[in-house]
Amino acid sequence: METKERILVKAEELFLQYGIRSVSMDDIANNLGMSKKTLYQYFADKDELVDGVVEGHINEIQNDCLACKKDATNAIHEIFITMERIIEEFSNMNPMLLYDLEKFHHKAYKRFRDHKDKFLLQIISDNIEWGIKDELYRPEINVDVMSKFRIESMMIAFNVTVFSPGKYNLATTSEIIIENFIYGLATIKGHKLIQKYNEQRQKNLSYEESKK
Repeated sequence: METKERILVKAEELFLQYGIRSVSMDDIANNLGMSKKTLYQYFADKDELVDGVVEGHINEIQNDCLACKKDATNAIHEIFITMERIIEEFSNMNPMLLYDLEKFHHKAYKRFRDHKDKFLLQIISDNIEWGIKDELYRPEINVDVMSKFRIESMMIAFNVTVFSPGKYNLATTSEIIIENFIYGLATIKGHKLIQKYNEQRQKNLSYEESKK
């Protein structure tokens, strides 16, 4: 792995675990076993490093979303595949991450907002339209309103004043929000499919637990 890539990977790992503000350039250099001078040869300052990490992470998320859409057999299946990815990603993520990004790294936060308000909004909108077309979601749903509602409900899980990290788990909270959202969209036909996927998911989780 190239040195610059190693730096980005390690910085992302530390930011996700501890938040951005609490991780210094010294911390990143020490974790990589390199001097801070070497670090600054690749990134002029922490802002530039954060920009690089956020850009890489967004590209990864977008590729994952497109893969979920491609692999899904229907709109509800797409939600369940995506939910698995989200739970995996959020299980070790510090919810302070977005707060730190918004408060201290404005360019990177703007990039995230553009990704959220354009790419993710379109992914959700396409999913709702697909579900309506297949009669899995209710036909009277306002796609624009519900797409934006889903985006903002995703963000509330990161609000540490509402869901304090000591009491609430980011992955579990996000899972509950997603499941309630999809039940709200679904027709009777859709509800049956959700229950089917939930049962399959529980079987898979039980199997994974038995292997430990």
